[in-house]
Amino acid sequence: MIFSRKRADAERQTRDERAIEVPDQGDAAPTLVRGPYDIAESYDDVQRLDLGSLHIPAIAEVEVRVQADPQGVIQQVVLVHGDNALQLGVFAAPRSEGIWDEVREEIRQSLLRDGADAQEVDGEYGPELHAQVATPDGPTNLRFVGVDGPRWMVRGVFQGPVATDPSVAGPLVECLDGLVVDRGQEAKPVREPLPLRLPREVSDQADAEAGDAAAEPRQV
Repeated sequence: MIFSRKRADAERQTRDERAIEVPDQGDAAPTLVRGPYDIAESYDDVQRLDLGSLHIPAIAEVEVRVQADPQGVIQQVVLVHGDNALQLGVFAAPRSEGIWDEVREEIRQSLLRDGADAQEVDGEYGPELHAQVATPDGPTNLRFVGVDGPRWMVRGVFQGPVATDPSVAGPLVECLDGLVVDRGQEAKPVREPLPLRLPREVSDQADAEAGDAAAEPRQV
């Protein structure tokens, strides 16, 4: 099933509003506090869509598209704003070190084997991977970013004009910066996707609609 939600009435939070002054540094400029955050950290209390391991800020004009199986287990999360999209994934990582460096290199090698052009650049989230891949609709640009957290890693894939021009990310970057990750305490293999699920109200609605459809008399 495909679940799509658009929060047109949510309040926008600008990046400047998330800047704080670092104490005891004289006239130093404000330090920008950015996520993604771990659920154990302090973060703003804006409304978020709870997908289990990922809590996504409800940002105006950003549509959340979720593909889930019949059991409500989410297979894909994509945020859409205009012509731009951001696909999100969250994975288990070891306690002692991050995994984005290794994952990024594996993605690069895979793209190169498929004949794609892939280059590593230094971006706003650190090392990023920029690639151009062939699709049925023609060449498509992708920008891979990664953020290592405590025992987790968030991977984002930007598509559309934002893949080559980060300045047009608009509210998509607000969503990425405002993510909250609920890693859980159970042990998980490194790089295993953390579980994502539909919100209860959406899952209940889907079950009800499925029940109504099954109860309808069939015409012969």
